[in-house]
Amino acid sequence: MKQKRKVIIVTDGDSFAQRAVEIATSNIGGRCISRSAGNPTPLQGFEIVNLIKKAKHDPVVVMVDDKGDQKMGKGEQALKKIINHPDIDVIGVVAVASNTQFVNGVEVDFSITCDGKIIEGAVDKDGKKTNQNVLYGDTVDILRNSNIPVIVGIGDIGKMRGKDDCEIGAPIITKALEEIISRSGKINEAYEKSRGKY
Repeated sequence: MKQKRKVIIVTDGDSFAQRAVEIATSNIGGRCISRSAGNPTPLQGFEIVNLIKKAKHDPVVVMVDDKGDQKMGKGEQALKKIINHPDIDVIGVVAVASNTQFVNGVEVDFSITCDGKIIEGAVDKDGKKTNQNVLYGDTVDILRNSNIPVIVGIGDIGKMRGKDDCEIGAPIITKALEEIISRSGKINEAYEKSRGKY
């Protein structure tokens, strides 16, 4: 039986997010599909799937972004294709908060604040705790009806008033990826090596 590729999706793809996600993916020993970055997502879902299949090892991290589109934009279209592909096992999604209005948002399993704390409920764009479980972002609505095992809320990747800056190793998005891998129970050898366990 063909082994499904283990994928983590990040719902942000601007230049700040791209650099931070690349650093975070390296930190956890994964493979980042940098070509999936863009604001909005420059590739169609099937193109991203093809790149995932060519990645050297798991977990594979991809970015999707709607560029503020309140409807199903390019990022969500690609996200839907990836989630529903029979060769892909999406082990988790990092749902990124934004100031986009008139979106339904998605209920998260937990969030990571700008201070690196794991909390119940959602955070805002700055990575601050809100008083609800629903996180609002421009590329997350489609997740409401998807069978994703882990959805992690996070603020604006690579930013959060310097708390997730690339110069300090993008610690918040790194922690989000680590938590997804940890909770998935599907830690691969590359990740183990990155943690000095081999």
